[in-house]
Amino acid sequence: MYALAIHGGAGALGAAAREPAHQAALCAALQAALQAGERVLAADGTALDAVQAAVLALEDEPLLNAGRGAVLAADGSVELDAAIMEGTTLRAGAVALVRHARNPVQLARCVLERLPHVFLAGEAADRFAAQCALPMVANDYFVTGERRAQWQAYGGASGQHGSGTVGTVGTVGAVARDRRSRLAAATSTGGTLGKRPGRIGDSPVIGAGTYADDAACAVSCTGEGEWFLRTVQAYDLVARLRYAHQPLAVAAQEAVARLSSCNAHGGLIAVDGAGGICMRHNTETMLRAAVREGEAPSVGIF
Repeated sequence: MYALAIHGGAGALGAAAREPAHQAALCAALQAALQAGERVLAADGTALDAVQAAVLALEDEPLLNAGRGAVLAADGSVELDAAIMEGTTLRAGAVALVRHARNPVQLARCVLERLPHVFLAGEAADRFAAQCALPMVANDYFVTGERRAQWQAYGGASGQHGSGTVGTVGTVGAVARDRRSRLAAATSTGGTLGKRPGRIGDSPVIGAGTYADDAACAVSCTGEGEWFLRTVQAYDLVARLRYAHQPLAVAAQEAVARLSSCNAHGGLIAVDGAGGICMRHNTETMLRAAVREGEAPSVGIF
């Protein structure tokens, strides 16, 4: 039995995103990514391949904050982070501050498979992407008109941030269990709107925004990255299962409650070795979708 869950970020929707047509487009994007991952699992593929397929589809969706359509940093450029991990041998790959590799999740997978390292960043990561013959693009490829307008409304290069009325939903991710009970997780993001160039959040940090362990669960986080780093949120959830032997639903609820106690905002998705799926957030919205073998898929925003 396979199981798959994905997210497209947690936070607050901007005014435009509250329109029914925009919400329908978000749901369609989630459904397409869920289907991309499920096709892998239904063909007896691995959880690792499934989360990569789902996140790649999310990176290619301009409505979401990853890959094309990512938010802009303070200088008007795009810097991308991603991580991928499988829970059987704990192999992981991560990249940060990527500016030219079209799909950072593919680059993170190359780090996992081809290097003795876990994490590459900046120009070195992009050079490695070229060595791996991955698709490369100009940085402007990632910038959409909507994100440019959002950046300008936020203060643009002046550094004088606006009223905060722009939407803050961001980061994408996927977790999966395949038919052989293997777990995997992947997360990808453009970071935070107007961030200082060079800032790295939780998404590519193994244990903070992404983690997978077949003995516990696979986790992908989204929200205020600095707090997810401080609380080592992804591994915190894994540890609740592995050492405290908590059920997934209880562990996820307590993990998010801890975030709330820190006045931090965000959410997470997780799948355990039995195929249990949990999606929790303390924000207005978390774009999410999930499916288990033999069951109808679910898609949600609020």
